[in-house]
Amino acid sequence: MRIATVLLLCLGISRLAAADLYLVTTTEGPGFAGPDEAAAVLEKGILPMFDQLLAMQADKRIVAGGLPVGSRTLYLIVEADSNAEVDRMLRDLGAWGVFSWTVTPLQTLQGRAQMERDIVKKLKSGM
Repeated sequence: MRIATVLLLCLGISRLAAADLYLVTTTEGPGFAGPDEAAAVLEKGILPMFDQLLAMQADKRIVAGGLPVGSRTLYLIVEADSNAEVDRMLRDLGAWGVFSWTVTPLQTLQGRAQMERDIVKKLKSGM
């Protein structure tokens, strides 16, 4: 999860959140029986999915993302107004059914820092 941690730290420094953030990860993509199958799956499923993801990144729905070097898993930071919006976004991907998806709602660094400040204030005042 080091990649996700780095992405979150970078986002926390430079971004003011208007919508909610989500960490989206996948299992590894499909395996292939041979070169012909690999070419077909990549050409008809995986590459179109990457085109969709790049379009979402251009639209700022995907804030950051990537794959660990040498891996077939995705790590995305998605911005959305609701859980349902994230679900629709992922289900609209052509290769949605090929992966198992994990979606984790994230608390912003700013929001968590404020929560901790409020807790310290209450603790010091005797609650």
